[in-house]
Amino acid sequence: MASSKRQIEVQTEDQTAHKWCKSLGEEVFKRFFSQANPTVHKVFGDGSLFSPMLFGKFFDPSDAFPLWEFESDVLLSHLRSNNQTSVDWSETDDGYIVKAEIPGAGKSNNIQVHVDNGKVVEISGPWKQRESSSKSSSSSSSHDWRCGHWWDHGFVRRLEIPDDADFKNIEAHLYNDVFLEIQIPKTKRGTIADVA
Repeated sequence: MASSKRQIEVQTEDQTAHKWCKSLGEEVFKRFFSQANPTVHKVFGDGSLFSPMLFGKFFDPSDAFPLWEFESDVLLSHLRSNNQTSVDWSETDDGYIVKAEIPGAGKSNNIQVHVDNGKVVEISGPWKQRESSSKSSSSSSSHDWRCGHWWDHGFVRRLEIPDDADFKNIEAHLYNDVFLEIQIPKTKRGTIADVA
């Protein structure tokens, strides 16, 4: 079976100033998840990068998480022992890598990767098609799904970028329309001193 690889543009300018303004609380998530369909369980369930419970306790995925301060083997041990995780990250001499299965990415092709002020990398996309309405397209585009109860329509994970990361050269690829890999290179230390 042939493997396909598609580069995803990493955006550095964000047009939605008020996105993620609604926090996903633990009780709200429990109610939402208990009444949800199988797609929601795939997107937000155990082992998903977008699960609020990914790190062993509740953590709103729209808040930036200091992922690189933790070893994936330690933080995900409870999921790996049951073969339930579809996410991994690592640090190399050259940079940082995060890999994750993106539920429904091949169907919607709307996965987005943003860098927020050089400090946070954000992965988001809709898991649910917006319902057609009789409103004009201009009024429906003024209401972005990320500005309200975003979990009803999409997913997000915001990760802090390490201080030594070169956020201007982040690359993102989607493999077989399902597996996302983000590579965050480290800055080259000493290059300015070498030139002087």
